[in-house]
Amino acid sequence: MKILIVEPGQPPRRADIPHTLRDMQQTVGGYIEIIRPFDDPVALVCDEEGKLKGYELNRAITGVDIIAGTFFLAGIGEEDLTDLPDEMVEKYEEVFRSPQVFVRSPRGILALSDDGTQELVR
Repeated sequence: MKILIVEPGQPPRRADIPHTLRDMQQTVGGYIEIIRPFDDPVALVCDEEGKLKGYELNRAITGVDIIAGTFFLAGIGEEDLTDLPDEMVEKYEEVFRSPQVFVRSPRGILALSDDGTQELVR
């Protein structure tokens, strides 16, 4: 399955993994959680216990939360995850190209990107 892997502190990278639960769990480091935070037919797959396990904060997903640990993006088929289409790979490589650093402030947690953007997460 063609996916886009996003690791903390790193730009996204393309990968091809076997389409098995075991390989998906191995990619994220634990039990998978699948969320659909985007309007596109794209699934974000992460470790459902990433924060509890103390994984490094990775990226802020606007309107959702901060994802802890490695996650990947895959396409959404009728009944299962599928290859991430090339146009979605290109789009989300750009969306996640800048790693984020998270800073606690009196107003909440700020997500700072190396491209100079800031986002108040909570």
